[in-house]
Amino acid sequence: MRIGELARRSGVSERSLRYYEAQGLLRSERTPGGHREYGDWAVDRVVRIQTLYAAGLHSRTIAQLLPCMRDTDGRPNEIATPELVHKLAAERDRIDSLITDLIRSRDVLDEVIDTASDDATTATARGA
Repeated sequence: MRIGELARRSGVSERSLRYYEAQGLLRSERTPGGHREYGDWAVDRVVRIQTLYAAGLHSRTIAQLLPCMRDTDGRPNEIATPELVHKLAAERDRIDSLITDLIRSRDVLDEVIDTASDDATTATARGA
């Protein structure tokens, strides 16, 4: 498939796909006319890249991590280095901390919403 089709199927812009390729996260073949061609495996790869970016990983870390993950094309899985495992564990801990902070923030908002709802109900009942 060409880059436009990959963009449509993955929901990622062509510009981002070119960036992924420049960063070594995605590979393509070239047609005789110079157009990029991707296999069906590329959709899953792009979704995986997006997920890792959303988790807060940088392209350098993603480039190290991707070869350790199996793609749907069955490419062999390389063994992660101890350094990469340590880096990924630190990233996981960072994400866990963010999740904890978000839950705490949500709980505070729930308290404010409950209090405001109770106040609004009381005010409505008084005005009725």
